[in-house]
Amino acid sequence: MTQRVDTLLIFGASGDLTARLLLPGLAQLLTSQPERSLTLIGAGGADWNDEEWRKVVTDSFSQVDAKGAAVESLLKGTRYVKADVTDPAELTKLLGLATGTPAIYFALPPAVAAKSVTALQGVDIPKGLTLALEKPFGMDVASAEALNGELAKLVPENQVHRVDHFLGRSTVFNILGLRFANRIFEPLWNAEQIAKIDIVYDEMLALEGRAGYYDSAGALIDMIQSHLLQVMAVLAMEPPSTLGQNDLRDAKELVLRATHVWGDDPTASSRRARYTAGTIDGRELPSYADEKGVDPARETETLAEVTLEIQTWRWKGVPITLRSGKAIGERRREIVITFKPAQQVPVGLTGVNTPTVLRIFVAPDAMSLEIDINGPGDPYELERASLEATFGDGQLLAYREVLAGILDGDPSLSVRGDSAVEGWRILAPVIAAWKSDEVPLDEYPAGSEGPSSWKPIG
Repeated sequence: MTQRVDTLLIFGASGDLTARLLLPGLAQLLTSQPERSLTLIGAGGADWNDEEWRKVVTDSFSQVDAKGAAVESLLKGTRYVKADVTDPAELTKLLGLATGTPAIYFALPPAVAAKSVTALQGVDIPKGLTLALEKPFGMDVASAEALNGELAKLVPENQVHRVDHFLGRSTVFNILGLRFANRIFEPLWNAEQIAKIDIVYDEMLALEGRAGYYDSAGALIDMIQSHLLQVMAVLAMEPPSTLGQNDLRDAKELVLRATHVWGDDPTASSRRARYTAGTIDGRELPSYADEKGVDPARETETLAEVTLEIQTWRWKGVPITLRSGKAIGERRREIVITFKPAQQVPVGLTGVNTPTVLRIFVAPDAMSLEIDINGPGDPYELERASLEATFGDGQLLAYREVLAGILDGDPSLSVRGDSAVEGWRILAPVIAAWKSDEVPLDEYPAGSEGPSSWKPIG
């Protein structure tokens, strides 16, 4: 651990993101690193005093059984300030409370975070200030570029963390280790051997009271643009020389720069749908259009699929499908690499004859390799077998890894500014086609696998 940040200021401290994700992640980090010294200051719109804030922090910390010297020290010294974080005068007061090198975490809606960034330009910026912003970063290419420009007026790029909790160290490094520490895989990792790749993140959760954000984003922006493109980039990138921030982020950027909608045809290469009333685990769910806070006229999708192509020597011709949906009957978080079938199976072998499939599961991290082998009975008959392995216990919270990078000044797994823009560039044709109703908005019952007319992937 090489600690860089001494004070963490959370803007939007009274919001759901802080209590549900940030604080438990921070608690787990402090429990595992009791030598860490950190001051926590919360700022938000709620009219809380320090004791009310300390209870919120304590309750969140208790979710992960936080303990140790670092936890006790932080709880004793944490404080809360009701503040308008888009007001330069109030920002000056907040930064004046910080000791040592500060970091600001914008746990705010994107539009408010952007206003706060602009307001900071009227403030004396402390040396070494780190800025961390949640997704989505901008709402299109132009706004992402503009926000990059505003941030560049404040701090250098390596002091900006565009948070993507999917890029937690365990998941990313498990993929890197699998690919580059095992010679058996890397020679096969190309269009000559791989038929297709599917990256799926389906969840059983429905809207869960998040209409204020989700209804203006939808599955395409909330998950595919913000997260799954980054997972794809790690999966497909060229071997980096080191695991330093420059090498890792350069390698991801080269992948994204070469990525296009399959066939440059967003109508044929994308699908969208939203859930209707249904049941998940015995719980009755209303239609998405009837959820509180939803504007049905927006036609926000809760399930999105997009097929892409990385136009490089390694990947040209391999369809890569990204999919994410809410209110799906079974949770599915996996990367599926389907290899091309055997060129020739000797005459005389019977039974199954299917391509080899490598599955990499996310949270908990594991993998399986599905192959055809001779069965235990008839030696001439092929049967399917699965070789399985786990990468770890999967107990580290994603935001623990996010916060470790922020506090230690390591942005290697955050999204670099140019990559954030590329994400919008890649999906711009799909977004335009959906807004023009060139792609129908299908429906699926909550608790199902999706629209019955859709062909399953992976």
